Amino acid sequence: MKNIIMYNKRKKTSSLKNLTRFFGLAIFALTIFGCSSTRLVKSIDTRWNFDTLKGWVDGSQNMKKATNYKINNGNLNIFTRANTWDRPKVRTKDKVYKSGKYAWRVFVPTMGVGDMASIGAFLYYNDTHELDFEIGYGTAVVRKNLDAADDDLIVYMTSQSNPFKSIPLKIKRNQWYTLEIKLLIVNGSYQAVWYINNAEVVRLNLEYGESIPFYIYCSVENLTFLGDHIPKQDNYALFDYVEFTK
Repeated sequence: MKNIIMYNKRKKTSSLKNLTRFFGLAIFALTIFGCSSTRLVKSIDTRWNFDTLKGWVDGSQNMKKATNYKINNGNLNIFTRANTWDRPKVRTKDKVYKSGKYAWRVFVPTMGVGDMASIGAFLYYNDTHELDFEIGYGTAVVRKNLDAADDDLIVYMTSQSNPFKSIPLKIKRNQWYTLEIKLLIVNGSYQAVWYINNAEVVRLNLEYGESIPFYIYCSVENLTFLGDHIPKQDNYALFDYVEFTK
């Protein structure tokens, strides 16, 4: 009888170990699956098609509670009003984006002649760590220097500081553009490369690296440097998508 009892104890212990091992493997498998699912969702979530504004929050200034943006047929429409200093914009909820490729698909319409208005696609940490595309009519002086035609607008590729650099080029109005900023790591710091429709236009070594993460922004703002007078008409832009690729 004693031998039988000992055998039953061993059998129960063995069964318990097997059961524990089974649940351990199951938990491990679920953990791996959960991590893979998280990575997959994160990968998908880095492309925003603007069917909704999920993942984005308001970043506007000077709006006095007005909301000058809306989702329309899968596009984010941002607009400013004539004779105001409206600065509507949206940004990603998280300030976590570092080295990688950033892309904005943007429709650039006709903008008011001489209007101080800017279409913005940019990365922002603070006022001295900001990288921009800024598109507007441009001042008369800049347009003359660039020999701009009537159907040209001016796009600036800008690093606001560390170091400061701002390069203006001509682009045509009433067209869709793919605007990209690629952040590479070179000697421990960012190297920023600006592209328009897959063509490189500016490359700049920055004085900071991955200790600086960014928000991603979309905007249309009435700003003084991109024209000669307060806007005389409403101005807008359409954003089809924004994408971050690590």
